[in-house]
Amino acid sequence: MTPEAVLTPVLDWLDLVGVAIFALTGALVAAKERQTLVTLCFFALVTGVGGGTIRDLLIEAPVFWMTDPWVAPLCLGIALFSWFTPTRWVEGRVLSIADGLGLAAYAVLGTAKALEYGVPPVPAFMMGVVTGCAGGIIRDVLAGRPSILMRPELYVTAAALSASITVVGELIGVERWWVWIAATVAGFGLRLAAIRYNLSLPAYGERDRA
Repeated sequence: MTPEAVLTPVLDWLDLVGVAIFALTGALVAAKERQTLVTLCFFALVTGVGGGTIRDLLIEAPVFWMTDPWVAPLCLGIALFSWFTPTRWVEGRVLSIADGLGLAAYAVLGTAKALEYGVPPVPAFMMGVVTGCAGGIIRDVLAGRPSILMRPELYVTAAALSASITVVGELIGVERWWVWIAATVAGFGLRLAAIRYNLSLPAYGERDRA
């Protein structure tokens, strides 16, 4: 049985959820920068499919948005929605919270899809982290903003938590639905806690300066 036949509809829906959330964050960043509708569409598409594209290229899978007729229209529709959304609705931590949900969902998806394509557990874990983080990195670089990776609160760690739970659940044979739900909730919860309480790991050299 081919990997395409093994993949479940849950993964397909999770892919669309991740795309939608990241596309929204990309479009809203462009909106806050007072860009044109065309730029909003570009940001939504690139941010939405960036992580998944890197994932599929690395695991030698068909690039998902080139074969799924819903992905590109979804990104463009979200860009149009963002065009009519007052920027005050996304002030504060709303954008970070949406990004955190996309981060967790995409980390789970990237890991699960890599495992389905026969990638060993540790590289599959790393693939989940890359999938979850790449869209936000691309968005920030294009917008000329400090990368999300350079902010103090936990970000990659949240993606790593979701990816690791997905791998462990697969190895011990837990029902996939529950593993994917638990992994998404855990990663998103950690990201929310990091935003709320400014949780961070020790930085290099902090102990020497203490």
